[in-house]
Amino acid sequence: MTVQILALVGSLRSGSHNRQLAEAAVKLAPEGVDVRLYEGLAEVPFYNEDIDVEGGVPAAAARLREAASASDAVLLFTPEYNGTIPAVLKNAIDWLSRPYGTGALTDKPVAVVGTAFGQYGGVWAQDEARKAVGIAGGKVLEDVKLSIPGSVTRFADTHPADDAEVAAQLAEVVAQLHGHAGTQVAA
Repeated sequence: MTVQILALVGSLRSGSHNRQLAEAAVKLAPEGVDVRLYEGLAEVPFYNEDIDVEGGVPAAAARLREAASASDAVLLFTPEYNGTIPAVLKNAIDWLSRPYGTGALTDKPVAVVGTAFGQYGGVWAQDEARKAVGIAGGKVLEDVKLSIPGSVTRFADTHPADDAEVAAQLAEVVAQLHGHAGTQVAA
């Protein structure tokens, strides 16, 4: 049975290094794992309980929830914006947290990775994302981490998939997430 991992990227920029990192995860996924890069976070409206009503959920938010519900695990890729998580990723987490107690992230294994220009590789944003996902009901894999500093220079001429060190580390993250999701799928 193939394990489905949904990849959400917290940057909307087409040349984003975090998007490239997600593309590398898709490429490096081992046999038995399907990493799907979600398109469409830019279309999801800001979470508002007034529009999150049965029969009236905006189509973009409903598609996001369906994609997450159909996945066995979620892999978040986050840059760091002003020392924290980007709004688009936080918004996705907010939509996936509802309905309260039964949202699409409930009991689902979630890992958070990323790259940023700073010397710490976006660890503050990753910590914030883990915190939000945990409160949203996801099973945060606290031991599955990857923070890549210096993204602007490190990936100036090299795609993350072609950086041997990054590719090996990312493949290990996907393998660990697969292990957690596979255990849950078999249960």
